[in-house]
Amino acid sequence: MGPPPGRDEGWFTKIYDEHYQQILRYGRRRLVDEDGPAELAQEVFAVAWRRRDEVPEHCLPWLYGVSRRLLANQWRARRSAGRQVPIAEADALRVPGSAGADATLGVADVRAAMRSLSDLDQEILRLIGWEELTVAEAAQVLGCSRTTAAVRLHRARGRLTAAMSAPLTPSVPHRKLARS
Repeated sequence: MGPPPGRDEGWFTKIYDEHYQQILRYGRRRLVDEDGPAELAQEVFAVAWRRRDEVPEHCLPWLYGVSRRLLANQWRARRSAGRQVPIAEADALRVPGSAGADATLGVADVRAAMRSLSDLDQEILRLIGWEELTVAEAAQVLGCSRTTAAVRLHRARGRLTAAMSAPLTPSVPHRKLARS
């Protein structure tokens, strides 16, 4: 039994060339270790080759879905082993050349607001914002209907807006210096 018709090495090379960088960026946005994103991308394309008869014509959302499930499996395995899971921080995502207090404060605010959201809220926002997927494509990644994804996105945006507008609670109280 050979590969499905049209799903030969040429087909695989084409999807690899077209989507490898996007899958690599997906991993970089979620992992902090240097080799993790490349290893994730390799695993994703190994799954795509093994399951090539299941890969849809427009395959990027499917590849993101595989990436998401592979990461979830890694996180569960590490959590059950009692190890910390290195997840990328928003600071690592700062645009090169953006400097100054305003850029740092903005990143810190977004990071804090994102952390206050559930994993599912964070993922739908990342899929739409970072990976630039449509709602239908994000639904495919998440394994839900387009309507469900649209509702999740709407609610996640609302919760992110609320988290961003919530007053910051300083961890160390500020003291006024007495003048002499």
